[in-house]
Amino acid sequence: MIIIMKPDIDPAGDEIKGILNFVAQFPEVKASISGIRGTSRVVTEVYLIGSTHDVPQENIEKMAGVERVVRVSSKYRQIGRHGRDMEHLGFEYNGINFDQDAFHIFLGPCAVDTPENIGTMLRHFQQLGINTVRMGAYKPRTSPYDFQGHGKGCLPWVFELCGKYGIKVVSMEVLKEIHIEEIDNALKEAGNPTGVMLQIGTRNAQNFELLKAVGSQSTYPVLYKRGMGLSLEEALNACEYIASEGNRNIIICLRGVKTRLGDPHRNLTDFIHVPVVKRLSRLPVCIDPTHSVGIKDVAMDGIFEICHAAAQGIIAGANMLLIEAHPKPEMALCDGAQAMRMDELEYLIEDINIARNAYLQRKEIAQRQLFKKWKGH
Repeated sequence: MIIIMKPDIDPAGDEIKGILNFVAQFPEVKASISGIRGTSRVVTEVYLIGSTHDVPQENIEKMAGVERVVRVSSKYRQIGRHGRDMEHLGFEYNGINFDQDAFHIFLGPCAVDTPENIGTMLRHFQQLGINTVRMGAYKPRTSPYDFQGHGKGCLPWVFELCGKYGIKVVSMEVLKEIHIEEIDNALKEAGNPTGVMLQIGTRNAQNFELLKAVGSQSTYPVLYKRGMGLSLEEALNACEYIASEGNRNIIICLRGVKTRLGDPHRNLTDFIHVPVVKRLSRLPVCIDPTHSVGIKDVAMDGIFEICHAAAQGIIAGANMLLIEAHPKPEMALCDGAQAMRMDELEYLIEDINIARNAYLQRKEIAQRQLFKKWKGH
């Protein structure tokens, strides 16, 4: 059961205390409180977890400060949509808003290599107005002999350079709980010049101890990448795992699923699931076309196949885009074959904006049609 409070209700106020006192008479029910940033307001929601069958909905609906009560039938209790009128699980982090209406481009390498290359990239990003990036310090690889990232040793100069070039949010993969502590310490020592979004990679998609770790901290938002062989239900349950620990600042990322049916691309794109995720959950949705396609081939129409894949997800309503980029892809220590060069980024962004504007036009047409149907009734 979810109790949605009226706007401006204080989470520590008498209205919430009254609800908690009422719920206390049901020992099998636990209550947790969360502030949810919607598209136009911030609301407080009270989650009742456990056997809520005997909790009288009518009594709670009449209590002071309560806007409405939703009985949850879906398994995604905290991230689930539970009807069309539920607020998005949006959030603001370091001055950047993330929700199901926003759109952001995260450029950069899966694994950073040298300060010189990173500085070159960030300078280009700043000129293009990009203030969100991907930067990998910890990189899991299929082969134990491949480059696996510089680890915590690169964090000081990565964060310093990001601050220098006005980067607000860095998406950075973590492989174990100690990496969160290392990032936290490095950010503080650098004077918090930027922000970090903790990324759960596809290989850790069901590492439940790691999901607990990122879910139990509230400092950093979480970018969860769908496991390469997971069903959508399994991926959403993993996000629910994170949310159940207390952190609901989550973005789910679709990055293609592993199957030979996607050949010659690395993975089969799953971007048709963008609107499905939005229907089933309240989470913003990211897409990663470079890891789906895996190589920067050019189609017969002159458009990069990576751009074609990106357009599929963007025109379906994606809220965030991860794109591999490097100033010298031929020298990159990881995923150079799929990296966009600096002189290709202006074209890339223009192409992305066309797809985004097309989605907004499609959405406007659909909403006009829905309004006509509503008015007709």
